[in-house]
Amino acid sequence: MALKHEGFDCGLWDAWSARDSSRYHPGECAKKWRSFGGNAAPVTGGTIVQIAQEHGWTPPAFESHALDWNDEISYEKDGIIDPRWVEGREVAEPTDNWDAAKDLTTYLGLLFEPSENVGYVTKCFEKDGSKFPTKGCVSRTAGQLLEELSRYNGDIGAVLGDYDPEAGAWIRFNPLDGKGVKNENVTDFRFCLVESDKADIERQNAILRQLELPIVCLVHSGNKSLHAIVRVDAGTYDEYRKRVDYIYGICKKNGLEIDTQNRNPSRLSRMPGVMRRGQKQYLADTNIGKASFEEWRDWYESVTDDLPEPEGLADVWSSLPELSPPLIAGILRLGHKMLLAGPSKAGKSFSLIELVIAIAEGLSWLGWQCRQGKVLYVNLELDRASCLHRFKDVYAALGWPPKNIKNIHIWNLRGKSCPMDQLAPKLIRRAAKQNYTAIIIDPIYKVITGDENSADQMARFCNQFDKVCTELGCAVIYCHHHSKGAQGGKRSMDRASGSGVFGRDPDALLDMIELETTEDIIKQEQNIAVCEAICGYLRPLVPGYDDEVSQDDQCSQTAMKKAAERLLTPQQHQECVRIIDGTAEACKHRTAWRIEGNLREFPAFDPINLWFDYPIHRVDKSGVLADVDADGAAPPWQKGKDKRKKQAAAEKKSKAQALEEAVEGANFGEPPTAKQVAEYLGCSERSAQDRIKKSEKFHIDKNTSTVRAKNDGDCATATT
Repeated sequence: MALKHEGFDCGLWDAWSARDSSRYHPGECAKKWRSFGGNAAPVTGGTIVQIAQEHGWTPPAFESHALDWNDEISYEKDGIIDPRWVEGREVAEPTDNWDAAKDLTTYLGLLFEPSENVGYVTKCFEKDGSKFPTKGCVSRTAGQLLEELSRYNGDIGAVLGDYDPEAGAWIRFNPLDGKGVKNENVTDFRFCLVESDKADIERQNAILRQLELPIVCLVHSGNKSLHAIVRVDAGTYDEYRKRVDYIYGICKKNGLEIDTQNRNPSRLSRMPGVMRRGQKQYLADTNIGKASFEEWRDWYESVTDDLPEPEGLADVWSSLPELSPPLIAGILRLGHKMLLAGPSKAGKSFSLIELVIAIAEGLSWLGWQCRQGKVLYVNLELDRASCLHRFKDVYAALGWPPKNIKNIHIWNLRGKSCPMDQLAPKLIRRAAKQNYTAIIIDPIYKVITGDENSADQMARFCNQFDKVCTELGCAVIYCHHHSKGAQGGKRSMDRASGSGVFGRDPDALLDMIELETTEDIIKQEQNIAVCEAICGYLRPLVPGYDDEVSQDDQCSQTAMKKAAERLLTPQQHQECVRIIDGTAEACKHRTAWRIEGNLREFPAFDPINLWFDYPIHRVDKSGVLADVDADGAAPPWQKGKDKRKKQAAAEKKSKAQALEEAVEGANFGEPPTAKQVAEYLGCSERSAQDRIKKSEKFHIDKNTSTVRAKNDGDCATATT
């Protein structure tokens, strides 16, 4: 009963009741629903609230918190009308020579075609001291009613039947099929009823007119409300419901509380031209506001979108505005957006911390010079202690003194983050007076609102970054992860997980992808790192050491180790060896990465190759990574070929090592015969001979029939 009174559909009650399978019977709810006719003391939604509270529910309105001294108390404007400043507008009541029939004929002419059936009620019944309308008449057309009103000189009672002057009369605002008064009997979803009795008549009148709703007829109910018949022109019942919900929502945003039980298209409204308890039910006005629903909706959205007006290019051609200065040279301007994308374990957070420090100190990041300024790092993933320690570790690894750490602010939100549409206004409020040059959000999956794969939802999500940029005038830099699977075969803008919006929205997209290194590449990098470590150790201790070591030797770790042993004291050399061992071990754990990008404001840049040497990224200056393929870049057939090639090389190396062990151990250190080698290897003598012939290191001496090294000076003849 409460649900029906509050304007809800029977389906809601039916779905709720179906959860109790033991007592639920299909169709029973609908049957009972039709029997609920209402009474003078109806069951309302308050009954449901009361029962819920008795069973432990606490409404959100009861949840509160103590205000802090610095908390803001403000009015959140959500419409075009500030309800606090609405001035009432008087409704002009008809004079004593009121032409009541004219009100009704005007109403019928505006709302109905002559051939359409009109539903109206002049009879009522009394229950518990109140009067309620009956189903009324639905068999007569608007043309018939207008003709008879004219024939009987406007005698409404003679045409429609006498009505009770205490109750008044009612009329439906949409045409019917003549068979009933339910929603399914409506033939055209043309109008809806907007009624509110929670404000005085003058205030209702003012708000309805300021909203410029497409009101065809505005009827005074003869009591405490105006009935606005609003043009909807919906093609289907589903569209009708959506449009009515939209209208009701706009009214509520602008301070007009609507009676929601009037949503139905078959609803009764007050008939103009009759009396009710000594008061007139009259037509207050017609054709107010916009001409159609579409025109009104477009108008309302245009005045609430807060968008700037278009400007002519000719007006600014000779005085173009200055471009925002670069924040990261050649990559990102101040006030723009940048996305850093990459797979897990790429060190994205460390890279962003490096960027924060580079901006704070005014130094370069991965080779790009940064504009100095204040930075806010929004930490959504790490606990506070880990985050703070990372900053100190990165400073130490970079070797930069923390001269400007006052420029770095950290907002730790792990466990306290909220969706970006809620975080953005809070972020703007806190950052408004800080004059940040950049805000870095790491990572965004913690604050994503909506479906990551939905383009429209992700577009709305990314719009929050625009809002932050615009309100604060700073750059917004955020971090996102790759989709699953190999990424080498994709373009950099297609690797970020989710919708393609992530690749198209930012002004600068930097994408990190791992490179497939080999043992030889790691050894080359190890050689370079060890040489640099030894040179760095020698430089302060041995002035002019480079005169003692040639340029070629400085590129060989073997030569540099010998030089260190020669030039250093035993104690110094021992310390240097520890540094060498630590550097060599660290190189084994380095991973290789490539940064590619797509830029909106600057020319494209060549890919940058990096080593992730925990906890920082170092640019590959030697060029050893230039020709290395990204993970997943090679096609499947090439991967298979490379794998087979590696397996063959490994197998060849294994056989060579086994042969060497057999030659050394088969005859207790003396040169063995091929038969002895075969016995040692566990194969036939012929197989052993074949392996010896293919060997690059051994051969069978014809004079002694023993297996010897090819460089053995005692050999008289070397055969293959």
